[in-house]
Amino acid sequence: MNDLSYTAKVFKTVWVSDIHLGTKGSRAKEFLEFLKIIECEKIFLVGDIVDGWQLSKRWYWPQTHNDVVQKILEKAKRGTEIIFIPGNHDEVARDFIGLTMGGIKVKDDDIHYTADGKKFWVVHGDLFDNVIQHARWLAYIGDWAYVFLLKTNAVFNAIRRLFKLPYWSLSQYLKSKVKLAVSFMSAFEKSIATETRRRGCDGVICGHIHKAEMKMVEDIMYANDGDWVESMTALVENLDGKLEIIEWTKTKGKLMPVEGVKQS
Repeated sequence: MNDLSYTAKVFKTVWVSDIHLGTKGSRAKEFLEFLKIIECEKIFLVGDIVDGWQLSKRWYWPQTHNDVVQKILEKAKRGTEIIFIPGNHDEVARDFIGLTMGGIKVKDDDIHYTADGKKFWVVHGDLFDNVIQHARWLAYIGDWAYVFLLKTNAVFNAIRRLFKLPYWSLSQYLKSKVKLAVSFMSAFEKSIATETRRRGCDGVICGHIHKAEMKMVEDIMYANDGDWVESMTALVENLDGKLEIIEWTKTKGKLMPVEGVKQS
C-alpha cells in the first residue's frame, strides 16, 4: 500500500455503493468516518445502500446505521447534492424514482459531466447481471453464500489478528481465482460498456459487483466504485476532473489510493 495519504479531503464528486446497511457485514462505522472528513459538491449513492433482502429476513439496524442515514441527510441539508440510484438490494426505492426526499434525489440512472468535459453514465449495474435478470432464485442463493463467506471470513481474520497479521478477504480471493467469477465480471464489464457506448457516453460509473476497478473496456472508461462491506472504497472526482479510486484504510483511518488500480 502506498504510504501517501490524502491531506485534503475536498472533492468535486464522490461515488459510493454497496454499503448494505441493515447487515452485520456493513462497515457503517468506517463509512460514517469517511463521510465526516469529505467535502464535495455532489455525492452519488450508486445502489445497495440499504440491504432490503437481508432486512426482510431478519431486522438488524444498530445506531451506527442510523447515524449514516442522518449524516447523509445532514449533508443534503447543508447544500451537498445527493443523488440516490437504487440497486437490486434496495429496489423498493425504485417506486420513488423522480421524487426528492429529505433533499435526496431518487433516480434510475444519471449522466455526469466531469470538470474536464467527459460524459459518464451512472448506474448501479444489476440490469447487466444475467443472474439477477434471468435466474433470480440463483441470486438469492448467491447472496446467502456471500453472507456465509463473510461470517467465515470474520472468524478467520479474528485468528489472524491474534498473530498480528493484516486483514485478508476470503471472498475477494475466491472472486479473483474462480474462473466462473472472473468470466462473470468480464461479461458484466463488456455488457455495460456496450450500453454506455450506445448512449454516447465516454464512460460508465457503477457498483454492484463489489470490485473497485477503473480501466478502459475498448473505447469506454469503466469505473466501479467497489463496496463498503470489505474493500471500503469510493470513486472520487478531483477538482480538475481527474477520477481516482480511494479506500478508507482499516488501520490508519486515512484515505489512500487503491494499490493496483490505475487512476485516470
